[in-house]
Amino acid sequence: MIMPAKYEYRVLPAPERGRRGRGLKGPAERFAHALEETMNEMAAEGWIYLRAESLPSEDRQGLFGGRSRALRNVLVFRRAREAEAGRKEGRDPAFHHGSPEEIAASAAASVQALPERTYPPLGAPSRGSVPPRPEHALGGAPPRSDED
Repeated sequence: MIMPAKYEYRVLPAPERGRRGRGLKGPAERFAHALEETMNEMAAEGWIYLRAESLPSEDRQGLFGGRSRALRNVLVFRRAREAEAGRKEGRDPAFHHGSPEEIAASAAASVQALPERTYPPLGAPSRGSVPPRPEHALGGAPPRSDED
C-alpha cells in the first residue's frame, strides 16, 4: 500500500540581490533583508523553511544551443499536507491531539501492545561471552604500549 506524502515542498530561487529598506546599510544588510522578506512571505502562507541548496543546472545559450553549467541557489520550504484540510474545517491538525480521554486510551493501548520483557539485574554477567582482544591491531602491526 502506498502511503500519501505527509509534506508538500516548494523550491524558490534564492534572492540574488538585496532589497532596499529603511536603515539598511551596505549590500550585506540589504541581501539579508531580501532573504528575510522572502522567508516571512512563505511563512505567512504556512510554509516552513527547510534549507538552502546549491544545485548544478545546465542551460542552453545562444542560437546554436550551446550549453553551460551553473550552480543555482534555491530555498526549500515544506508544509504538512493535512494542514490544508484542517484549515478548511477551521482547525489546525498540528494542534489537534484529541481529548485527554482519547490520549489516555491511546497511550494505554500502546503500552498493552508491548511484549513482556525481563531484564537481568544490574551487574549480572551478559548472555554472550566477550570476544578476546586481538594480538595485533588491524593491518598486522603489534599494539603500542604506553612505555614506547
